[in-house]
Amino acid sequence: MTRQFTGRALLPGNTSGEAVVTTHGFNSLASYKSSALKKSKRAICSDQDNPDLYKKDLTDKIICLPQTIGSTTGGLVLMTAVDLGLAPRAMLFSRQIDSLAAAGVILSDIWSGQRIITVDRLGDEFLNYVTTGALLTISMDGVVTVTREPD
Repeated sequence: MTRQFTGRALLPGNTSGEAVVTTHGFNSLASYKSSALKKSKRAICSDQDNPDLYKKDLTDKIICLPQTIGSTTGGLVLMTAVDLGLAPRAMLFSRQIDSLAAAGVILSDIWSGQRIITVDRLGDEFLNYVTTGALLTISMDGVVTVTREPD
C-alpha cells in the first residue's frame, strides 16, 4: 500500500529509508544520551518514557514524530548525534517543527555540513498512517511517499 503526504520542506532533500514512528514527543537528550556518552556506533533509543522508540535503532532511520520535547539541550544533542555519525536520515513532523529541533537540524546543516532532511506540517493523518518499518521516500518538494505492508 502506498500513500503520499505533502508537508513543508525545511531542509529539503531526496532520500528513502526505513521509518521509526512515535506518537509521543521525541526527547532528543533522553533518546541519544546513552549512545553518545558511550560513543557507540549505533544510536539505540534510551528514552524509557517513549514506548514507541525505546531500544530501537535510530541511526540513519527516518524519524516520524509530532514534535520534540525536553530541555533546551535538544538542538545541541541533535548536532552531537550528527557529529558522532548517529543522526537520523530525516525527521518528519506531523505538526510544525518546534524551535529547539529547528535549531539542531539547521545548525547541523550549517556548521557540520551534514543535513538531516526535515519536513514538517505533514498532518495527524500522516502520523496515523505511517508505521515503524515502512519504506519512506522523501522528495525535495516535501512530498513523502509511504509504502507499507497491507494491514
